[in-house]
Amino acid sequence: MATVEERLAALGLTVHEVVPPVAAYVPAVVSGHYVYTSGQLPFVDGKLEATGKVGADVTPERATELAAICALNAIAAIKSVVPLESVVRVVKVVGFVASAPGFTGQPGVVNGASNLLLEAFGEAGAHARSAVGVAVLPLDAPVEVELIVEVAP
Repeated sequence: MATVEERLAALGLTVHEVVPPVAAYVPAVVSGHYVYTSGQLPFVDGKLEATGKVGADVTPERATELAAICALNAIAAIKSVVPLESVVRVVKVVGFVASAPGFTGQPGVVNGASNLLLEAFGEAGAHARSAVGVAVLPLDAPVEVELIVEVAP
């Protein structure tokens, strides 16, 4: 059975080092048998991939790609505190979408994160989820994703 990183590599993706926090928080916290990630933005190589509102400055298709990057960064945050193979289930995903007035496609955008998690973790990647439209996100990011995962004792 392939590991999480092997499944991601098959998609041409690599789990990089965790993105350093942009404020006073840590990327992930272990509590009991759960890891809670902080909200992850679509950073690649230390650079925010896009800014602006989805439905105005950023297309829904591009925002979906950015949500997948957020999920990959959340996986890196998890890896910074526990081995990825200890994850037994992705429990909850919360996706925030900086939305232009009238934009209602938040669930489709957050599918970018959900689909990546299913590819990475297989059946254990199926999760409960919220997709929330907001007026603005930190650094004017179009999307932000946070995770709760259960880990083996």
